[in-house]
Amino acid sequence: MIEIERKFLTTSHAFKDEALTKTRLVQGFLSTDKARTVRVRLKGDEGFITVKGKSTADGLSRFEWEKKIPKDEAEQLLELCMPTRIDKIRYEVKVGTHVFEVDEFLGANAGLVVAEVELNSTEEQFETPVWLGEEVTGQVKYYNSQLSKAPYNTWNS
Repeated sequence: MIEIERKFLTTSHAFKDEALTKTRLVQGFLSTDKARTVRVRLKGDEGFITVKGKSTADGLSRFEWEKKIPKDEAEQLLELCMPTRIDKIRYEVKVGTHVFEVDEFLGANAGLVVAEVELNSTEEQFETPVWLGEEVTGQVKYYNSQLSKAPYNTWNS
């Protein structure tokens, strides 16, 4: 399957008041190779393993395959992952006909908040909420796999 999404920073925490759901996510990476990223995730009480292919040049789309796995298997696989885990709270916010996934990062990435919207095509239009800021689609440093290697708190502002 091809995933098409755009990624943005936020200008405020107003999205929290509009959130439909709020879920803790912990994830690690078995591979952060540009051609194939392999992620293990705990989303609440559910486990997942995901393989993502290389992004297109504009960063808008890439292959993504995901399978639900038992929580205990995800926990065991997380122990095999590279050192820095991603820990975040995900808010799902409905805006018009789309649902934005807004990630408020914790731990080594505390202070970073990124909103993503999945689209059906690269040209698809969507309503922009007032809290949506600078677009960072395609900026590799905002990929979770990269945040696990170069956390937000190590960036020079």
